[in-house]
Amino acid sequence: MKNPFFFLLVLSAFTKLATAQDFPYGTVTNDEMNMAKYAKDTAAHAVVLQEFGKASIGVVTGENIRLIFDYHVKIKIIDNKGFDNGTVELQAYNYNEDADSYEQIEQITAVTYYKDDNGVTQKIELDNSKIYPVKEGKNLVIYKFTMPGMRAGCVIEYKYREISPYFDNFQTWYFQSGIPKIYSEYEAHIPAYFRYNISKKGSLKLSKSTVTVEPKCLMIATGNSISEQGADCSVLDYAMSDIPALVNEDYMTAPKNFLSAINFELTDYTDPYTGAVVKQARQWNDVDYTLKNYISFGDQLKKKGLFKDRLVPVVAGKTDELSKAKAVYTYIQQLFKWDKAYGKYSEYGVSKALDKHAGNDADINLSLVNALNAAGLNASIVLLSTRDHGTINSLYPAINNFNYLVARVDIGDQSYLLDATDQLLSFGMLPFRCLNDKGRVFSLDKPSFFMDINPPQKEKSTRTLDLTLQDDGSLKGTLINYSSGYDAYKKRTAIKKFNSTDEYVEDFNSKSPKIKVLKSEITNLDSLDNPLIEKYELDINITDKLNGNSLAFNPFFWDRLEINPFKLAERSYPVDLGMPLDERLILTLHLPGTYAVETPPRVVAIGLPDNGGKFITNYEPGENSFTFSHVIQLNKPVYDPGEYPYLKEFYNKIIQSEKAEIVFKKK
Repeated sequence: MKNPFFFLLVLSAFTKLATAQDFPYGTVTNDEMNMAKYAKDTAAHAVVLQEFGKASIGVVTGENIRLIFDYHVKIKIIDNKGFDNGTVELQAYNYNEDADSYEQIEQITAVTYYKDDNGVTQKIELDNSKIYPVKEGKNLVIYKFTMPGMRAGCVIEYKYREISPYFDNFQTWYFQSGIPKIYSEYEAHIPAYFRYNISKKGSLKLSKSTVTVEPKCLMIATGNSISEQGADCSVLDYAMSDIPALVNEDYMTAPKNFLSAINFELTDYTDPYTGAVVKQARQWNDVDYTLKNYISFGDQLKKKGLFKDRLVPVVAGKTDELSKAKAVYTYIQQLFKWDKAYGKYSEYGVSKALDKHAGNDADINLSLVNALNAAGLNASIVLLSTRDHGTINSLYPAINNFNYLVARVDIGDQSYLLDATDQLLSFGMLPFRCLNDKGRVFSLDKPSFFMDINPPQKEKSTRTLDLTLQDDGSLKGTLINYSSGYDAYKKRTAIKKFNSTDEYVEDFNSKSPKIKVLKSEITNLDSLDNPLIEKYELDINITDKLNGNSLAFNPFFWDRLEINPFKLAERSYPVDLGMPLDERLILTLHLPGTYAVETPPRVVAIGLPDNGGKFITNYEPGENSFTFSHVIQLNKPVYDPGEYPYLKEFYNKIIQSEKAEIVFKKK
């Protein structure tokens, strides 16, 4: 049987039934006001009492046919941790960069209900004069408001209308959100002129799913009168009850990837005025053509002439392609300052960005592609979606899937992905925000194609401690941290926040009064392709005297894992680390002749299924000394939901191990 939620919507002989109705605005019940907690999720700080949405296609003014979306919600604020649900941001886009092509938000009304000191329900209406659009960049306007009179126990209610000229942006309805919902319903009215692929996402089941017919729902103006001919509408009504919140946890990408929702993809439509059929479900060659001929994308890939003279001293003496590519990459990194803006299109244009020495990610990485090509290398663009933007749907070619742009250079049989927005990223390393499944490779002379975003680097660190126990119970010796890959990037970022490495060390000293750094040396801070090495001579006074004859020492006095990042009973979405992890501690501890080890560290050896990782500790006693090693390896960047219980227990074992102390006893 075919999936009933994935189909080409076509009109057929449906029976006309009553359609859904929005719930009344401006009313609140005693039960809603008296609710002290939500019985089905007692930890919830807020709960949606009712939610209704209606999307339709209709004539707004004259011959302007628009998408019309009406939204209405009522939310119970249980305590002050739920107050963030009272701050609302409504986004309106302009995909065509035309002043008349912005989506519009209108008819905003909002009210807060609360109980006064006498227990009488009162209400405060939102002052609409405080709602105004704020433009952010060229393509986005945000309408923001905060519900008035917020307090624990209140009920908030608001509604608005959105009008959009973009038929391919039919409103996705998210039944699930970060707070639970008692009831959520969505009604879509789609005239026969328009055909959409409709798909249900997520694991939750619908409590209602009906399709009915609304005759003559779209009437077209002809001259000074309304034509008797109009289109019938398919009315799709979906609802869910008792919807649990999607709980955000560490190592997840955009929550919208996993929310239960109804999604609409426009395939084609018939222009009601001309009868022309407009196919929207394009092929990738259509997307390629659009991008290559767009002034803020394809035209900006033709600017390598701007870099030819600039690169002469940069690549001088570089005889192989890899050294040339690294030199060009470093040059662009140092030349530009990123303005923190994301975008798949150039904000200023390569020429102007070059003059300003600044731009968004597209300005900088388009400049990088041009510079690499100017140096005689084979470079192209990779469009991707950042982790907080969502996963790319590769089934439907759509430019709006992407929101970021990086460079790719092919050298021999090796491809390197590059992002020059950050001066601390080594060659071939992408920022964490870009580690999200796959990207689309574009060039001016070849068809585009998908590639996996698999970082070649790990988050890798090795910490070696060589310590000697003193007669007074203190420890003296050396600590050397070797950091590479993403761990080195994190360390360099932390160190560069200070004016000097001395300030960085002083800050550590001030935060750890029982650990005194006697001498420090940090090497390869600016040599990004090499491991970062931190070497410290330490005087450590963190042994605990258990009694007159015993001392206890925990070797994880630096960055101990104390909280398991995985707390859910089960998880319905993957654990996405971004990259593999390799973390090691090697401790060599020398004992004076008056002490011996009474309680050695526990030896552990556990592994994850399918070679997913391992946690191993080892203890090797010697004459008046011992060596202890502690290794954590996670071999995959992404773990499936079925692997979640194993990861959870894996981290429990690590926490137990790092909590245990080594006990020394006087002979």
